[in-house]
Amino acid sequence: MHAAREKVQRHYDEVAGMYDSRYDQARGRSYYTHICRHVMACLRPGGKLLDLGCGTGLFVQRYTRSRGSAVGLDLSRGMVERARRRCPGSEFSVGTVEALPFRDCCFDSVASILAFSYVREPQEMLSEAWRVLKPGGTIAICTLGRNLLTTGLPAVYTLGEAMHLRKIGMGSFGERYYTAGEMEDLFTGAGFSDVRVQRCSFAHINLIDPLFFLARRIEPFVEEKMPYLAYNLLASGTKPP
Repeated sequence: MHAAREKVQRHYDEVAGMYDSRYDQARGRSYYTHICRHVMACLRPGGKLLDLGCGTGLFVQRYTRSRGSAVGLDLSRGMVERARRRCPGSEFSVGTVEALPFRDCCFDSVASILAFSYVREPQEMLSEAWRVLKPGGTIAICTLGRNLLTTGLPAVYTLGEAMHLRKIGMGSFGERYYTAGEMEDLFTGAGFSDVRVQRCSFAHINLIDPLFFLARRIEPFVEEKMPYLAYNLLASGTKPP
């Protein structure tokens, strides 16, 4: 296994027990729910979903409550074990997104939330997503985008690792933050049509409380009128029939 991928796996095995305290409580739940709504809006209604980098099954749980069935895949065994407990009616596998253990044309939708920046070979991931999608199927990936507010994050994460901070995502993992143009090129290069890239999420989970609640109030305006200030990129597309 690639050294950087192995490092990511170890990290998320170590923090699996605290993952839900970040994304399924208080402002973390608000932040994650906001992203999920954007992703859901890009996916084909109903059918079978594949969630890549599924974590503890938070998105699978949301999807299966209202849309259809879902399968999750994650690099971390610790995350998958928790996902199985959260969603006993869904299937979960440990594996890498560049080599999916599924047959061709078996999913109606593919989603990935806040995991794409870790992927070492994004072209291979998208090629695999294309392979397992049915014709007419949809894909939506939400990842941290590159802008003025995110350029300093690698240095912050490296410092956090040096200080031995046990915090989710805190480490030097060689993450990549994409521009809208780069995401569009990756999707079209993989063969997807109707490709759309938008920015979302101004109220980021790492903001302190007064700023977080202010950001939530103005988030709809920022996403519509000043999207370059939003943190995340949401790229979506369709596998042609």
